[in-house]
Amino acid sequence: MTQLYADATVLIALGRVGRLDLLTVVEAPISILPAIQAEVTTQPAAANLQTFLKRDRVTTDPPVALDNDQAMEILGDDTVTGDVRLIAAVRAHAAADESVAVVSDDRRVRTVADGLGAQVTGTIGVLVRAVEAGLPADDARQLVRTLDSNGLHMTAQLRARALELIEDAATD
Repeated sequence: MTQLYADATVLIALGRVGRLDLLTVVEAPISILPAIQAEVTTQPAAANLQTFLKRDRVTTDPPVALDNDQAMEILGDDTVTGDVRLIAAVRAHAAADESVAVVSDDRRVRTVADGLGAQVTGTIGVLVRAVEAGLPADDARQLVRTLDSNGLHMTAQLRARALELIEDAATD
């Protein structure tokens, strides 16, 4: 089974609008590493994250040993951050030939995780999967508008693409 790691960017976006539950549409155990939790400091995202962490399928400890030094080298970072811990987790799963997925809106994290063999998606990808799992398209379209007005900062092109992907998911 695929192990899913959520990054702070998505936790903040979905947490601000009270929809962290959408992460559960992915049929995988969810890991939210403590270093990533520490990056979610704005309210109401931080409070919503604390509530979300109590769910059955959400863990805070990775099921693999992490090599921070190698991850710091890959990312060019000189300190251990949430990004470093997440990439270390991806590397460990890849080394064990285990399936791993990352949900992040951070371009650098997405690029590196993809290069290491992880399945990668972001906040909009989560919304699309939620529509595929039964979330009404109208609700998803409203969520795109709500996310955009609550800090996700979408370009007009990204917003249009998100709405197009939601429509496609709703008609499949």
